[in-house]
Amino acid sequence: MVKKPIYSITPFTLLDYPDHTACILWFAGCNMRCGYCYNPEIVRGKGKVGFDEVLSFLEKRKNLLDGVVFSGGECTMHQDLPYYASEVKHLGMKVKIDTNGSRPHVLEDLLYEGLVDYVALDFKALPEDFESITQSDLFEQFRESLEVLIGHDVPFEIRTTVHSELINAEKLSKMASFLHDQGYKGKYYLQHFVGEKETIKTLPHSKKPNLAFTDYPELELVWRN
Repeated sequence: MVKKPIYSITPFTLLDYPDHTACILWFAGCNMRCGYCYNPEIVRGKGKVGFDEVLSFLEKRKNLLDGVVFSGGECTMHQDLPYYASEVKHLGMKVKIDTNGSRPHVLEDLLYEGLVDYVALDFKALPEDFESITQSDLFEQFRESLEVLIGHDVPFEIRTTVHSELINAEKLSKMASFLHDQGYKGKYYLQHFVGEKETIKTLPHSKKPNLAFTDYPELELVWRN
C-alpha cells in the first residue's frame, strides 16, 4: 500500500459532484501528459497525504459531505483504490471517480463491487489525435472504459477539454459521432481551455468554437464555461 498516495485535498466543493456536497482527493501521478492539463504539479508530483489522514478528515465531516471525488492525476493507477473507495463507503459517503479511462479493468472491478456511485470519463480525442494530445497510446483502453460504463447502470458523464488548436469544431463533431456509434446517450460536457494558470505545455490562445449537434438528438451538448 502506498503510504501517501494523495497530493492534496480540496475540503469542499459544490461543483465537482453533481447535486452533492463533496471534497476532492487529488491522487498523485498520471499515465498521460496532456498539454492543457491544469495540474502539472499533481501529474508529476509525489503524494503528500496518507489515507489515514484522509479518513480522519472525513470522519469530522460526515454530516457536511455527501461524497468524495477521487481525482488526480489518474486515481485508477493506484492499486489500493478499491480499499480507499470501500472505506469511504463505510463512512456512508458516495464515491465519484474522475478518470481518463486508461484502466478499464480497474473501473469494471470497482463497478462490480458497488464501490462507485458516479463516474466522469475524459474523452481526450479520437485515435488520429489521441497520441499527440495525451502523449500516450491508450485510446483503446478509453474505448473499453466507455463500453464498460455503457454496460452498467451507474450514472456517468463524458467530458472533453477543448483547445481550438488541438480540437476544432469539425473534430468535436466527429467525437460526437463516435459517442453516438458507441451507443452513448446523455450529456456531453465540454470545457473550454482557459490559460489562467500553469499547464504542462505552453499553449496559444484558444477560441471557443461555435457548434451544436443537431444530428444526434440523444446527445445534449453542455459547455461548462
